[in-house]
Amino acid sequence: MIFPCEKAVWYNLPQIRADLAAGLVKTGMTQSSAAKKLGVTPAAVSQYLNKKRGRQAIKSREYLEQIDIAVQKICNGAGSGEIRLIVCSCCQILTSEAEGDEAGVCGTGDKTERSGA
Repeated sequence: MIFPCEKAVWYNLPQIRADLAAGLVKTGMTQSSAAKKLGVTPAAVSQYLNKKRGRQAIKSREYLEQIDIAVQKICNGAGSGEIRLIVCSCCQILTSEAEGDEAGVCGTGDKTERSGA
């Protein structure tokens, strides 16, 4: 059994990082600086830019808009919590597009609060 979060880590996260890296470098940021901002190595950024990491699937306008917002926020020094929310949104978009699932992953369709009890 493969859980939704495993798919997200294997497929969506590399795609999101690749798109963020490309967006950051397009702003004029160096690969090394982009790597620091994304918490990856400069070699990883190089692989993202050379399309050796991250799926090369067709991306929706909604997804690309979220990536652009994230790039702008990263360049403006937004906190990791704010960026995390955008990355989660991108992951949900990718998952729903790949599987045709309106709810996405991580139980996003269920707004009930979860507790440890």
